[in-house]
Amino acid sequence: MDTLGTLDSLIVNVNDHLWTYLLIPLVVGAGLYFTVRSRAVQLRLLPEMFRVVKEKTPPRADGRKQVSSFGAFTISAAARVGTGNIAGVATAITLGGAGAVFWMWVMAVVGAASAFVESALAQLYKVRGSTGAYRGGPAYYMQRGLGKRRLGVLFAVTITVTFGFVFNAVQANTITAVATGSLPETDTAWFGPAVGVLLAALLGFAVFGGVERISSVTSVLVPVMAVVYLLLGAAVVLLNASEFPRGIADIVGGAFGLRELAAGGIGAAIQQGIRRGMFSNEAGLGSAPNAGAAAEVSHPVKQGLVQSLGVFFDTLLVCTMTAFIVLVTNPELAGRQGADLTQTALGDTLGGWAGHVLTVVVFMLAFSSMIGNYYYGETNVRFITRKRWVLPGYRALVLSAVVLGALGSMSVVWNLADVFMGLMALVNLLAILPLSAIALRLLDDYLAQRRAGLDPVFTRDRMPDLKGVQCWNPSRPAVPAAAGRV
Repeated sequence: MDTLGTLDSLIVNVNDHLWTYLLIPLVVGAGLYFTVRSRAVQLRLLPEMFRVVKEKTPPRADGRKQVSSFGAFTISAAARVGTGNIAGVATAITLGGAGAVFWMWVMAVVGAASAFVESALAQLYKVRGSTGAYRGGPAYYMQRGLGKRRLGVLFAVTITVTFGFVFNAVQANTITAVATGSLPETDTAWFGPAVGVLLAALLGFAVFGGVERISSVTSVLVPVMAVVYLLLGAAVVLLNASEFPRGIADIVGGAFGLRELAAGGIGAAIQQGIRRGMFSNEAGLGSAPNAGAAAEVSHPVKQGLVQSLGVFFDTLLVCTMTAFIVLVTNPELAGRQGADLTQTALGDTLGGWAGHVLTVVVFMLAFSSMIGNYYYGETNVRFITRKRWVLPGYRALVLSAVVLGALGSMSVVWNLADVFMGLMALVNLLAILPLSAIALRLLDDYLAQRRAGLDPVFTRDRMPDLKGVQCWNPSRPAVPAAAGRV
């Protein structure tokens, strides 16, 4: 136990220095830079995001299945909308106070610009695999856009470890925690290992079908899990409506209050809000572009807009609901953390049955996140090597990490996730800062076609100076848009 505590303390110290002095300035600075340079694309093109996400993908001539823009949205949403929305938000409030929620909102609005840039670049530099499916992501635009293969490999290794192993361990850990809370009389000696083995078996069944099966699974799970959770949250807020103004006051006061400033609470609120916000919505992290690159769209900007919308969906809707579930019930924060806090808040208002429903919701959220996490790792394993034996080995390690996560310490698992998430964000943001000029050129091209009344189509001859673009052959012209101009 002492060894585990020492390891946890060491990880916490690394986290604090890494995020305070390097990552928070970089994450915020990059998001503000992209916002200014794009003239707040994440806000002014919000109606366009809804138009694009509803577009249907035309069938391919060879009859093969392909991932639609909405399908790619659900894959990335499956990885985004997970335990970060339930356990992560509750942890942020426990450690950083209610003010952390405000900074989580700020992170979403600013970070959506980073999400746009990275996903548009992933679409531009995607490649077509042997099965006909698209692959892409930061590793690909680092190699093809920056000409830095080694940097791409470094990122590929980092995201594979982070999402395939560490984040999947977090999801398994949270599922086990809420299941144990829902069944308190269960003997933990066998229950935790049994949950881990069951999760590994279910994940193995889902991932061996490839990206098309992943897309079909998540496109069903994500809307269902979101609606059920939001309905539960709405019921809690309505039944505690008199406490809603106090919750708002706590969020604003915790973000800017003089008492919090004197006690150093604002710093904790900012740090927890940004860290938990990035864990939840993944803006600038370099994960969502892996899903975005798989989509079949007519212009790279379309998927950039879709992924920006995903950030808002995740944080401003789902995370905010968790925050109000916790704050309006005014629970005792001491000694509680993660999903246990949310589970208690639901149970105190709606009754014991709500805790059991939350267990089902968390399972759906976390399991769909595990599918998305696995896919991110697979995409990057294929970038690193084409050796056939590597992918089955990766799958075996992922399933092992799920079992170990179900057995591990919640504190150690979450703190490890922060470390690896920070390393991912560092590498990705340093790459997209110089490449953002290309993303902005793509945006200008898109808007010019929309102003002309066209449904934008990109082909690489529109920007012949760009190197490393494999797809986007000149094949089809732009057609009149179904919707109005922007």
